Amino acid sequence: MAIGERIRFIRSLRGMTQKYLGLLAGFTEKTAEARIAQYEAGARTPKEELTRSLAGVLEVSPLALDVPDIDSCCGLMHTLFALEDRYGLTIEVREGEVLFRIDPRKGKDAARISQLVRAWADVSEKYRAGKISRDDYDEWRYNYPLSSAG
Repeated sequence: MAIGERIRFIRSLRGMTQKYLGLLAGFTEKTAEARIAQYEAGARTPKEELTRSLAGVLEVSPLALDVPDIDSCCGLMHTLFALEDRYGLTIEVREGEVLFRIDPRKGKDAARISQLVRAWADVSEKYRAGKISRDDYDEWRYNYPLSSAG
C-alpha cells in the first residue's frame, strides 16, 4: 500500500477530514485540504519531515505511513499490518505455532488474494511432499504469475 493510501486509511480510522489533518499538520486554511488530497491521491509524496509530522498528528509510527522496507524487522511488521488492512491477513496462535491466514471475507480483494495464496500453498505442499524439485518450486515462485507448474 502506497504512502497516500496509508494516510487516507489511517485518517479515516481517526475520523478526520483531509482539511482537519492538513491544518493539524501545519498547512494553511487555504491549502490544507488540497495538499492532503494530493498526498492521498499519489500526486505528491510527502518528504520525511512531513511524514513524521503527519504520523504525529495521526498518532502512529512514521513506519505505519511510509512504504515499508521489508529488509528490516520493523518494516516487515508494518508490511504485515498493511496486508491485514488491505487483504484481510490474520494472525493467530494454534497449538503453540504462529499462523497467518487470509480471511476471504475481509479487506479489499481478500477473496482473490486468498485464492492466489492457496495456489502458492498447493505448489509449496508439492515441493514438501517431494512431488516437485526445489528448482521447480523456485521456478514457479520466480516466474509468478506466468509460471504454470502446480
